[in-house]
Amino acid sequence: MDFQIKMVLASFVVTVILGLIIVPILRKLKVGQIEREDGPVTHLKKQGTPTMGGIIIMLGIIIITIGAYVYYRTKDAELAEKLLPLLGLTVGFGIVGLIDDFKKLVLKNTKGLKPSLKMLGLLLISVVFTLYLIKGLNLGTETYIPIADKYVTIPVFAYIPFAILVILATTNAINLTDGIDGLSSSVSTIIITCLTIIATIFQVKEIVIFGAIVIGAVLGFLMFNIYPAKAFMGDTGSLFLGGVVSGIALYLKMPLLLLIIAIVPVIETISVIIQVLFFKKTGKRVFKMAPLHHHFELSGWRENQVVMVFSIVTLLSCIVGLKII
Repeated sequence: MDFQIKMVLASFVVTVILGLIIVPILRKLKVGQIEREDGPVTHLKKQGTPTMGGIIIMLGIIIITIGAYVYYRTKDAELAEKLLPLLGLTVGFGIVGLIDDFKKLVLKNTKGLKPSLKMLGLLLISVVFTLYLIKGLNLGTETYIPIADKYVTIPVFAYIPFAILVILATTNAINLTDGIDGLSSSVSTIIITCLTIIATIFQVKEIVIFGAIVIGAVLGFLMFNIYPAKAFMGDTGSLFLGGVVSGIALYLKMPLLLLIIAIVPVIETISVIIQVLFFKKTGKRVFKMAPLHHHFELSGWRENQVVMVFSIVTLLSCIVGLKII
């Protein structure tokens, strides 16, 4: 446990240092946020705030994970080797987001990466990681069912598309949650902390180590992302964090637990689906704006208030999730 605490602290310090270096560079390159004109009026003042800040999180995690790999390589080679695929999944997703952000913000291509290419990239990474879990680690297809409090073995032909769906859905949900200063960072940190605690309970050491590294890195980035944000994570960060959450949940055989502990991203996603379907059918809106956090903003809530309430809801849902297992 002492080593994991050191990982959190080291990751935090490295990420803060990276932030102090990278944020001014992004500002100098004018890699700024583009706000929607139909969004909350208070967001217009954020126009030009450096984004692509997910690079800070990603680099911090890469540096410390490689450090952990080197540390464990002679002490526990098997454990060290298991850290790399986790890093590969998350970095792969982060790179897809980075390409999208780069095209939109640096090359000034407002459409960014073509949706078909973006989905193809995420799909390929998801397939490789899923096959690694089944074949490479021989983890099988057992999946924990929270309500029934038991594990069910899913046929391989059904598990593969199920796991891919979990990864893509989680990534999209975390992405939708990224819309207010510090919201996605705060919510994701709480969820990843919960998953890391579960890994500690079940003694899945590679997840404990990797989770600790991610927690430190996201907290480090939060120093720049908390209101008023000096940097936004962009798709680089949100896709990266989506990969972390879904990858760890699948590794622990508890993807369905995300319906409980990741209730905020789930509700954010549902709010968008409801808004789109209802508008197409009636021409009217259920919410003032979707995702849900914008509805509360337009209802008079301050950004800090939304972040605090959503974080508390996430914390409570994680406590429920830990109680269930």
